[in-house]
Amino acid sequence: MNTPLDSVVAMRPGLLQLPALPPLSLYVHLPWCLKKCPYCDFNSHEWRGPQDARSLQETYIDALFADLEASLPLVWGRTVHTIFFGGGTPSLFAPETIDRLLGGLRARLRLSADCEITLEANPGTFEKDRFRDFRQAGVTRLSIGVQSFNDAHLKALGRVHDRDQAVAAVSEAAQVFDTFNLDLMYALPGQTLAQLTEDVKMALSFKPPHLSIYHLTIEPNTLFARHPPALPEDDEAYAMMDHVSEQTGQAGMGRYEVSAYARPGHACAHNLNYWQFGDYLGIGAGAHGKLSFAHRIIRQVRYREPGLYIKQALQGSPVTQSQEVSRQDLPFEFMLNALRLKDGFALTDYMERTGLAMTSIQKGLQIAQAQGLIDRDWTRVWPTAKGFDFLSDLQSLFLPDPPESGLNGGSVMAGTSGQAPT
Repeated sequence: MNTPLDSVVAMRPGLLQLPALPPLSLYVHLPWCLKKCPYCDFNSHEWRGPQDARSLQETYIDALFADLEASLPLVWGRTVHTIFFGGGTPSLFAPETIDRLLGGLRARLRLSADCEITLEANPGTFEKDRFRDFRQAGVTRLSIGVQSFNDAHLKALGRVHDRDQAVAAVSEAAQVFDTFNLDLMYALPGQTLAQLTEDVKMALSFKPPHLSIYHLTIEPNTLFARHPPALPEDDEAYAMMDHVSEQTGQAGMGRYEVSAYARPGHACAHNLNYWQFGDYLGIGAGAHGKLSFAHRIIRQVRYREPGLYIKQALQGSPVTQSQEVSRQDLPFEFMLNALRLKDGFALTDYMERTGLAMTSIQKGLQIAQAQGLIDRDWTRVWPTAKGFDFLSDLQSLFLPDPPESGLNGGSVMAGTSGQAPT
């Protein structure tokens, strides 16, 4: 279904029978950066000068409100449990603009009393007290894109900040926010295991409640894809990942998702809703969304180019694609998310969130268990350590036409792409 979706179409009878709707999150995409990084395949666009920055920010906020209002009939009456401002670099937006945006969201949506509100920030946009101002605007959680504390590696990654700026930004975040995330990357050009160890050691010195660590991968349509740098071999990358798990474990942080570590009580609620196949409304340029209804599950995509998105949103038509997820694709869609979690998923959650019977995944589970990729009992399924190491192979067992068996690896190759934030 590539036609505009309205509530009448969404509520028509269909082949699925969902007994209840999953939790709902909101993703807000703010697409501008100071500079496009050579490895980044997200929908981000370089900020073209400060002269009209404030007016552009305000116009974009108007478009976000128009986008949301056009979607309200699809989520009417549902409570929003988490909000995530991703990008791009959302911290480019002025704190007062974020304050206006949050005020408008509260006026249009029912937020839970403990709604987690995360904003992505980069040290290159850090100014003293800026993070404090975001906190006062209502942001409850900051996610800081440090990537490395090594100046040579930051330069190789095309980052606009240096080590000292990263340290200053994280130091203020630790003072202002009760919970925050640090993003690191590993298997960088020329990186050694000793250098990664120093990066993680520095990150852990700030006692972050949450740490996300991604393997640098070469994504299509990036500068690195056109001019590939020399990266560590796969065996070195696996050794790095093992060492990261050891360091974080010694610091009291548990690996709860393939690329995420957290102290007790600080797992990212927004990301957990993604991985548990919850719903999320995505607004903003290029934003993706997943919405469940009684008889169907819909995925949506917004217009990607910011100028076109603003125009379409202000006209009440921000969605460029609306597609119903087919019954045959639902098992893979669910497993693509749920098997990223160390604790896996409850069998009842699979049936409730897909509307399908257990027979739809029984063959895949049998093969996965025979290959040592999962463990299960009468109520749950979870990936083994081997399953994490060969995550892509495990997930592929649930494709409509699964490939011939054979393990090629995949856990540490979980890279920087995808919508899910941190």
